[in-house]
Amino acid sequence: MKVCDMMQQLDMKLFSGASGIEKEITGGYSSDLLSDVMGNAEEGQVWITLQTHKNIMAVASLKEVSAIVLVKNLQPEDDVREISNEEGIPILGTAMDAFTVAGKIYAMLK
Repeated sequence: MKVCDMMQQLDMKLFSGASGIEKEITGGYSSDLLSDVMGNAEEGQVWITLQTHKNIMAVASLKEVSAIVLVKNLQPEDDVREISNEEGIPILGTAMDAFTVAGKIYAMLK
């Protein structure tokens, strides 16, 4: 499944990083602790979080995630959007909480 497919099926908002919406999704990782994501997320996964500051882009780039999903109608800060566009890592938004969106993504990947 591609990022654009997930966006469409789950009615997610694209905040930035549009050049990366054709990336393949291999799985997902849900955590708000940056060190946890650095140690455990894998390339190609979607990262589900409520963090909105620019450090998420450093971690997302390091781990080569396919996209970042912000939950509970949170929005990225302006500087985060700029980095997302530069890196080609989409930042998406949803009204769902992390538990709900993780379950839906999991079901879509099975």
